[in-house]
Amino acid sequence: MYADIIVDITHEKLDRVFQYRIPTRLEGELSVGMEVIVPFGRGNRETKGYVTGLSDKCNYDETKVKELLDISRSGMAIEGKLVALAAWMKEQYGGTMIQSLKTVLPIKQKENAKVKKRVRLLLDEEEGKKKLDFYLEKNQKARARLLAALLDEPILDYELVSRKLNITLTVIRAMEEQGIVALESEQVYRNPVKGERIENGITFTEEQRHAIQRFWEDYEQGKRGTYLIYGVTGSGKTEVYIEMIRRVAEQGKQAIVLIPEIALTYQTVMRFYRNFGDRVSIMNSRLSAGERYDQMMRAKEGKIDVMIGPRSALFTPFPNLGLIVMDEEHETTYKSEQVPRYHARETAIARAEMEHASVILGSATPSLEAMYRAKKGEYHLLEMRNRSGMQDMAEVYTVDLREELKNGNRSILSIKLQELMADRLEKKEQIMLFLNRRGYAGFISCRECGHVIKCPHCDVSLSSHKNGKMVCHYCGFEEPKPSVCPECGSRHIGEFRAGTQQIEEIVKTLFPQARVLRMDMDTTRQKDGHEKILSAFANEEADILVGTQMIVKGHDFPNVTLVGVLAADMSLYSDDYRAGERTFQLLTQAVGRAGRGTKKGEAVIQTYSPEHYGIVTAAEQDYEAFYEEEIRYRELMGYPPAENLLAVLVSCEDEPLLEKGCRYLKEYALRFRKDAQMDIIGPASPGIGKINDVYRKVLYLKAERYDTLIRMKNYMEQYIEVNPGFQKMRIQFDFNPMNVF
Repeated sequence: MYADIIVDITHEKLDRVFQYRIPTRLEGELSVGMEVIVPFGRGNRETKGYVTGLSDKCNYDETKVKELLDISRSGMAIEGKLVALAAWMKEQYGGTMIQSLKTVLPIKQKENAKVKKRVRLLLDEEEGKKKLDFYLEKNQKARARLLAALLDEPILDYELVSRKLNITLTVIRAMEEQGIVALESEQVYRNPVKGERIENGITFTEEQRHAIQRFWEDYEQGKRGTYLIYGVTGSGKTEVYIEMIRRVAEQGKQAIVLIPEIALTYQTVMRFYRNFGDRVSIMNSRLSAGERYDQMMRAKEGKIDVMIGPRSALFTPFPNLGLIVMDEEHETTYKSEQVPRYHARETAIARAEMEHASVILGSATPSLEAMYRAKKGEYHLLEMRNRSGMQDMAEVYTVDLREELKNGNRSILSIKLQELMADRLEKKEQIMLFLNRRGYAGFISCRECGHVIKCPHCDVSLSSHKNGKMVCHYCGFEEPKPSVCPECGSRHIGEFRAGTQQIEEIVKTLFPQARVLRMDMDTTRQKDGHEKILSAFANEEADILVGTQMIVKGHDFPNVTLVGVLAADMSLYSDDYRAGERTFQLLTQAVGRAGRGTKKGEAVIQTYSPEHYGIVTAAEQDYEAFYEEEIRYRELMGYPPAENLLAVLVSCEDEPLLEKGCRYLKEYALRFRKDAQMDIIGPASPGIGKINDVYRKVLYLKAERYDTLIRMKNYMEQYIEVNPGFQKMRIQFDFNPMNVF
């Protein structure tokens, strides 16, 4: 028998399968997905690899085929299903098979198992008392102390025995040899989730019941599909997920729940824990290696039903996967920044198809991609238009910052917001202030008329660079920075700059009596940083929470009755075709934090562009109106989801070589354009043209069909492989990129 093995040598750009002979002693032991040790290269150095296939046919000269050495005993066997998923990812997103395998491999190596030891008394009470008298008579104090304790409690933790009773292992071993005690040990898994299980008797609304029923009828009939739950903020999507998972778990299946950020983990996990107890676990980058390893082993052994975590949790090695839930599916964090640049949504659907599972996508502001597919009938659309407690949506005020400037208010807090904040502080209600810094790319705007300077060719804002120029990161167009507004002639033109720290200081100056918490990258660096701030705010230990986008998603604070959105425009005019969508989503999510309890909520959106459809529809919380407007713009400009986009990012230390390589790639792509309907844009300099003395360029390919771009990517990979000139360059492919480079 022979094994097809992919060798783990990333730095050598090695991405092909090698065949090894399976020694007789290992026949029947090997399976697809296993980590093995093989001799590699001229020196036959021992190297790790992964089994991608088994065969009784040899594809090479049998005399040159080497023998496999052993199964990697320190590695963790992975499912053949995950190897198949890795192969799918390589094809869909580019990169090497090794890079894809490293993404789906749950854990690189075994961690030391955590073992719990116990000392058990083997004698009955009568025999034990006789033996105790004997020890006391012989003045064997340590043995007498241990035996006396065991007569009170026949099983004791080893830690208690060694630390509290000061008994050494030698004493225990001696008593074990005499048949008086037994030292037992069992492996225990580290569990990062601690809480109390509470069975929740939830009463579902009509809309929630309909969503659950529609999913469950299909599931019972063996139909598996993708469902998009479009539910307004506070409509009770989490309760629906929990009920769907409960039903799937009762069938002996497991579920993965994807959440966009670590910041959301604590609140979400507690809600699931109250329903599933120890059968739920979490996976995130803040766990120790031992904790991560244990969670994967618990999942593999079927000891948990639900795994919650960011996109990496998608690769949990469940033996019997039944459901993948992707909460806040519109979030950009579901797109990987590393090769392969996979999107968790498409990858979840691919894994579900391979394992006959269903996928639930949920959002109050679905991504255009998800809604576009739902409207085309590719996904089943389930709508929840009312809050679960039937509370009214927050009342929203839009403040025109141009008017504030004219009225002499130069503060970042508008007069309206200041008045409402004073009122809430008096009523002992809570306030959230959200600084919209997402997608900030140094755009130039006029503070008097609100005009933003855009690229005449791409309809995205030009980005300000230190050399006094404004540049488009899609096509490379540039022009000098103006000193006056080209629209109204005002000298109040430039970049908007503000940070959470400045806002915290302003708030403390205006409202010295208020207790203020700040949540941003600086205050959440430590382990459990998010949880500490969120639980302090939930316990009403602070009146005002100031933060960036991490404070506006998924959190439920019943006493928050006012949300202030500062600088809504900062993401509206980022140098990205998704800017309008991101702004609408962030503002709708922010506004949705207010009035989730019994008290009425209000929100203030501060903007220089109150007439922009992204702002207008967010204030009205009207997703349908926004979708119709935005999809027309995408169709007109040929952007996803109307068409598909492939970004080819090329980087190199040698700038002339980089220019030459990009020119060759473009010429090569132009040759194939005759066969396929495709536009080629660039190469252009990305947002940052040079990082650590490495120059960067990006080439964009646009096509209606996704498979056209996959074909183009495959051709390019072959072209790059056979041309030695590309060896000094790093080339990455990104399909329908979430961020401009």
